[in-house]
Amino acid sequence: MRIAPDEARLRLETARVARLATISPDGQPHVVPVTFAVEGDVIYTAVDAKPKRTPRLQRLSNIRANPRVTVLADHYDEDWSALWWTRADGLATVVDDEAGMTAPIRLLTARYPQYTRNPPAGPVIAIRVLHWMGWAAT
Repeated sequence: MRIAPDEARLRLETARVARLATISPDGQPHVVPVTFAVEGDVIYTAVDAKPKRTPRLQRLSNIRANPRVTVLADHYDEDWSALWWTRADGLATVVDDEAGMTAPIRLLTARYPQYTRNPPAGPVIAIRVLHWMGWAAT
């Protein structure tokens, strides 16, 4: 059944990983898993030190060209009555100045202990959520 926007936000806040969908210049979807933090109607994710093929990430280029994004999190269980998903549609910006990255990186470090020793260097993606939605089996 459909869940209310506040419930969708709460479920996203409790998820440990989500998927960020951006749109490539040729209109193709580009989806990557992300760690994130939620503050009100803003979702933050950052480029961290996990190995990447290149520092010029497609998601950053996509957002700079088209800020429309979606963040999706879900919960799977063999007991299908426990299934749920939540989606946040919004507009993203790439934040790469130190002052603008400080608070979001602090939020991410507080949420993920793995970042304590090696916080994300950035840039940060800030997503202003325009529409929260979701579904739960019960």
